[in-house]
Amino acid sequence: MRARSFSRTATLSTALLLSGCAIGPNYKRPDTAAPQAFRGQDAPADNPAPDETFWTAYNDPALTKLVEQARSSGFDARIAFARMEQSRALYGETHGLLFPGVGYAGNADRGRNALLGNPYTAGGGSTGNGFDGYLAATWELDLWGRVRRLNEGAKNAYLASDLGRNAVLVSLTADVATAYFELLELDDALAIAKNTTDSFGESLRLFNRQLEGGVVSRLDTETAEAALDTSASRIPDIERQITLKENQISVLIGANPGPIERGTPLAQQVLPPDIPLGLPSSLLERRPDVLQAEALAKAANAGIGATIGSFLPRIGLSALFGAVSPDLNNITAGHSTLWSVGAGVTGPLFQGGSLHGQYDQAKAQWEIAKLQYQEAALNAFTDVANALVNRSKLAEVREKQEKAVHAYEEAVALATQRYKAGKASYFEVIQAQNYLFPAQVSLAETRKNQLTSTVQLYKALGGGWKPGAPGSH
Repeated sequence: MRARSFSRTATLSTALLLSGCAIGPNYKRPDTAAPQAFRGQDAPADNPAPDETFWTAYNDPALTKLVEQARSSGFDARIAFARMEQSRALYGETHGLLFPGVGYAGNADRGRNALLGNPYTAGGGSTGNGFDGYLAATWELDLWGRVRRLNEGAKNAYLASDLGRNAVLVSLTADVATAYFELLELDDALAIAKNTTDSFGESLRLFNRQLEGGVVSRLDTETAEAALDTSASRIPDIERQITLKENQISVLIGANPGPIERGTPLAQQVLPPDIPLGLPSSLLERRPDVLQAEALAKAANAGIGATIGSFLPRIGLSALFGAVSPDLNNITAGHSTLWSVGAGVTGPLFQGGSLHGQYDQAKAQWEIAKLQYQEAALNAFTDVANALVNRSKLAEVREKQEKAVHAYEEAVALATQRYKAGKASYFEVIQAQNYLFPAQVSLAETRKNQLTSTVQLYKALGGGWKPGAPGSH
């Protein structure tokens, strides 16, 4: 009965070895229930080719320079690269377990009744020398695929770190572009505040002339002066925000705090052409953070197989070849040669439940990784949907705000003319100005939001798209 059991085990072991099977479950991608189209997408489309330099679509040399500097010199990018290199090294360490380990050793000593540190009485109580040198090789015969599962897990962990680096670069690019457009908006806000202050200053001068002529009361000039001071007080605060935003960008690009070069002004920025979105299912194949989550899920799945292998016997092969002699001149002589070959088996009998604990931990880790992948996919679909609705609605908002700003500009001009002609009070002038300048600030903010919403769409897609490029899956 025992012989039959041994024969069955040997047959199974040989079959596993020859077939290259590894113990444990094979990876199967968790279901993400990808929709047929993104919410807000007109219709499903083919998958265009990705564009890794999507920031150049804005045609702003200053922005391109900042992004490229951040991707090459920014600390986030450099840290991500170092982590990838660390993971690559760990993968190389684990991969080495698939091959035999070969080492060497050599010893020389001098002693009484001893040879190489061991008792040796054949010399009759004399003092002598001892020399040996040998090569040794060991190799675990990976019958069950435990080592292959370890290698599979380490490989996917390395891929996850590489994909994580790509995710950091996409996020870093989006952060730089967003901060840059926010800086341009602050530049516009500063210009509006200065223009507002000049406008209120002109009104004050007009009211002072009217006051000197006895046409208006002191109330007019005091109101105009209050409006002037209120507007002027915004200037240093905006300048403060500009400095902070420049410092933020400096950190992103890995530079000391300092001025940031501008390119195209906010009002002259042109939105990139419409981005072909492709199919939602294609997002799972190209967005780095989703791919990273899947690589980690693959690594966790391989971890289950590695822990199952811990329950099974480990068979090791070893070999030794060398020479030992009390005389260095005879170390290469045939009678001094030593060699051995052997095989050994080790396995657990009782571990107090520790192996079962490792197995349960591996299964729980797989469940966590699976849920994290599904969550990453859901977040990706949501990010794209949010970016689409932002881009669509902000275009409508901007159209209405541009009309409002134009109308307020006409109102200020008409109110000023009526006041000079004595047909209107100073309240009409101040009121028209108080409506115009907030509308101008809101329009600048909407322009910025439009640009950043496109940035967020690029980020949500895991990069950019090449318009008109052939599809890729």
